[in-house]
Amino acid sequence: MSTKASTNAAARLPVIFDTDPGVDDAMALLFAHRHPAVRLVGITTVFGNADVAVTTRNTLFLAERFGIDAPVARGAALPLVRPPRGAAVEVHGHDGLGNLPEPVTACRQPDARAAHHFIIDTLRARPGEVTLVALGPLTNLALALAEEPAVARLARQVIVMGGAFGTNGHGGNASPVAEANVLSDPHAADAVFTAPWPVTIVGLDVTHEVLMDDAAFARLRDEGGAEGAFLWDCSRHYVRFYGRAAGVRGCFVHDASAVACLLEPALFGQRAGAVRVVCDGIAMGQTIQAEEGKRYSHAEPWADLPSQRVCTSVRAADVLALFVRTVCGGAGGR
Repeated sequence: MSTKASTNAAARLPVIFDTDPGVDDAMALLFAHRHPAVRLVGITTVFGNADVAVTTRNTLFLAERFGIDAPVARGAALPLVRPPRGAAVEVHGHDGLGNLPEPVTACRQPDARAAHHFIIDTLRARPGEVTLVALGPLTNLALALAEEPAVARLARQVIVMGGAFGTNGHGGNASPVAEANVLSDPHAADAVFTAPWPVTIVGLDVTHEVLMDDAAFARLRDEGGAEGAFLWDCSRHYVRFYGRAAGVRGCFVHDASAVACLLEPALFGQRAGAVRVVCDGIAMGQTIQAEEGKRYSHAEPWADLPSQRVCTSVRAADVLALFVRTVCGGAGGR
């Protein structure tokens, strides 16, 4: 490797990608891999869109297909407390990747470590350097915090796709108030949001503003190489689901919006304040922020907690352009 190539590699942002593929996870993974500012130093899997055996198989398959050499560590199979919600077959298909015509198989094997141990080891080895991008239930991150609370001081930042705070008229997608990732393990989400690491939450408030239509998918197919064509194929079931469920022509860009927030945070308006998650009752999974600078007569549940960032607005066209430009621009390889 040349000196210039070594310098460029060293300058890239090291990221652990915590994921539950999932069609939108596949989109986000290719986005992160192809962007020159990102270096994937590990991928951890978790239950969510499918059970963890399927999400791990899918992650290994995607890593092979996309040419990603980062280690893949299998993670949590169950929520911390609540019963599992089950696979999102209607959304992501029986294989978790849109019912692909080909079998989803992988030759690679996962890392010997459990995902939360991989997270702990990586953060210890590179204090203050590594960003966690979490696109599924937050169980792996919560397990890492429970085993080694000091890891919260070692992460550069945490970017979460999850939550719904009711801005822009957007409530939950798994209940009237709860987003699916948070509802899948509300206790884990509450632990992650209240830990002393800097968290940015990219929730439905903004992801439901970013709609990707078939013209954009067609450009990926035609200009994004074999991987862009793959995204076209696996998105067909996903787009049909959103047509039935939301009456839209395309799909909302959930997980890739979190990657866009990592790359260009100025595309998102953000609000600061402590965040809690409701962990029982009919509002289970609801995310609630005590906005910084406001006075509340009942503020105890948020008192003395770290202030986190919640995305409340988005330049949707710019997020879509960044995604499509990155995937298509990287078609020739890094």
